[in-house]
Amino acid sequence: MIRDSAASFLADACDSAAVRRTLESESGVDAQLWKGIVEMGWCGTAVPESFGGLGLGPQEFVLILEQMGRHLAGGPFFATTALAANVLAEAGSPAARKQLLPQLAAGHLQATAVFDADVKARKAGKEWKLSGRLSGVLDGASAQLMLVGAKAPPTAIFGVRLDAKGVRRTPLATWDGTRRLADVELKNVVAERVDAGKGPGVARAQALARLYLAAEQLGGAQQCLDVTLRYIHERKQFGRPIASFQAVKHRCAQMMVKVEGLRSMVYGAAATAAGKASLDQVALECAGARALAADTFFHCAAEAIQLHGGVGFTWEFEPHLLFKRAQATSHALGTASALREQIAETLL
Repeated sequence: MIRDSAASFLADACDSAAVRRTLESESGVDAQLWKGIVEMGWCGTAVPESFGGLGLGPQEFVLILEQMGRHLAGGPFFATTALAANVLAEAGSPAARKQLLPQLAAGHLQATAVFDADVKARKAGKEWKLSGRLSGVLDGASAQLMLVGAKAPPTAIFGVRLDAKGVRRTPLATWDGTRRLADVELKNVVAERVDAGKGPGVARAQALARLYLAAEQLGGAQQCLDVTLRYIHERKQFGRPIASFQAVKHRCAQMMVKVEGLRSMVYGAAATAAGKASLDQVALECAGARALAADTFFHCAAEAIQLHGGVGFTWEFEPHLLFKRAQATSHALGTASALREQIAETLL
C-alpha cells in the first residue's frame, strides 16, 4: 500500500513536465510537490512516533524513496529525511532529538547533513565555533540547518544554522539540475553539538543513508527500463516495432535482470537494517546495495539512451535526465569502487 500510494501520488505530482519546470526554476524546489509530501506525512516516515513521526523503519522508507527516484523528484526531501532526520534519529542527543525531530517530521524545517567534512570545532567559553569548507553540500544553498561532523576532538556532530553569521554559501552549476549542490564555508560559526557523544549511531546513520540512496537509484534504474520499453514498442523500423528485434530484446532483458537483482539486494539490506543484525553486518549490506545500485543505474541509463537512438540525448525525451541523475549520484556517499574496497577489507 505504501509503494502504490507513493507511485500514484508522484505520477501526478512529479511527471516529466513538472521535473522540467523544477529544472528551470531558480530554487530547484517544486513548492506544490513539497506541500503534498508534507501532507502525506512522508517526512516523518522513519522518525519515532514519540517525536511526531510515523515510527516506521527502513523497509517502509525504501519503498517511498524508490518511487521518488523513479520520478526524479528533487527538492529538500532526501537531504531532510534520509540525511538530517536519519542522523538525529540514530545518533542525536535526547535534547536535540526532542527539539529538531518534530520540526523535521512535520516538514517545518529543511535540513541537510555531511558525514565526512574538513571542519574543525573549538570551544570558546560555553560555545562551540566551527571553521572549514565543505564542497558539494546537498541542498546547501536552500537548507535552513546543516548537521556536520567536525573534529572537536574527537569527531562530533554539530548543528549549524545556515543563516548564521560567518556562513557563506555558493550555489554550484550541477550536472543534475534536479539535485542542487552548494559549497559552504564556515568562519567561526557558532554551532550546537547535537550528537549523543557515544555509541555506533553515526556509523549506522551513514550506512542507512547509503541504503536510502540505493533505493532512489533502484527507482531510477526501473524508470530507465520502463521508458525504454514504451519507446521500443512505439518506434518502428523496416515496417515493425523495434521491440520485435532480437538484439533489442536481449538488451532489455539484461536491464531487467540487473534491476531485479538490485531490488532484491536493496530490500534484503533494508530487512537486515530493520532486524537485530550487528552494525558491521548492516554496514556491509548497505554498502553492497549502494555499490550495486550505482553500477546498475548507470548501466540502465546508458542503455536507455542507446535504445532510444539519436533522440535519447534530446531535451524532449527522458533518458538524458536519468543519465545525469545516475552520474551525479554515483559520487555521493562513497563511489562504488570505494565501497567495494570497504566490503573486501571487511570480508578478507
